Amino acid sequence: MTFSVAGFCERTGMVGVAITSSSISVASRCPWVRAGVGAASTQNITDPSLGDAMLDLIAKGSSSEQAIEIVTKDRKFIDYRQLTVIDNKGQSSSFSGTKTLGTHSVAQGHDCIAAGNLLISTEIPQAIVDNFSKHSHLHLAERLLLALKAGLDAGGEEGPIHSAGIKVAHEHSWPLVDLRVDWADEEPINKLIDLWRNYEEQMMDYNTRAIDPRSAPSYGVSGDL
Repeated sequence: MTFSVAGFCERTGMVGVAITSSSISVASRCPWVRAGVGAASTQNITDPSLGDAMLDLIAKGSSSEQAIEIVTKDRKFIDYRQLTVIDNKGQSSSFSGTKTLGTHSVAQGHDCIAAGNLLISTEIPQAIVDNFSKHSHLHLAERLLLALKAGLDAGGEEGPIHSAGIKVAHEHSWPLVDLRVDWADEEPINKLIDLWRNYEEQMMDYNTRAIDPRSAPSYGVSGDL
């Protein structure tokens, strides 16, 4: 049904999540990022409120492990949820409830964590983590997407995937990267990678427009002088 990877970049301090699913619009409810705090995924039978809840706790001083412990304690229907979180120090934690669907597993690596459910095998998250670790020189968004693709190449889910998304936060309250393919009959991860590579060339221009429009390049739209 869903697999994901959350990561932290030691060079830049960026945090992010890349995720894919057989369900429509997975990126509308599952990935959560906050600059200077961390990144989280709320998957399986999703309760989107848990993303902000975990990041709020980390922002107030909880470790990633404590954040998971607090949000899962005595919470109604928590046995249906699969959660991951990583903080801005690269420390990660996870939770998979007893009603997590199908074959499911989690793998932790240096500055990353991957998890999935309804997988073709329990080895998929480890394949994702291994790939993430190979590309520390790349932009975090690229690393996350390549890692997600490695999970698909290793077998992915039991059925076809149809949506994918990525969110990366850096220095500001808004995401530096927030891209998604809400539905594709085939290859949503490849479509997302193409979208990222088109966006990457313009990414910092949009950042500049938010910070200081006077320094931004021409908008390049009809009527722009």
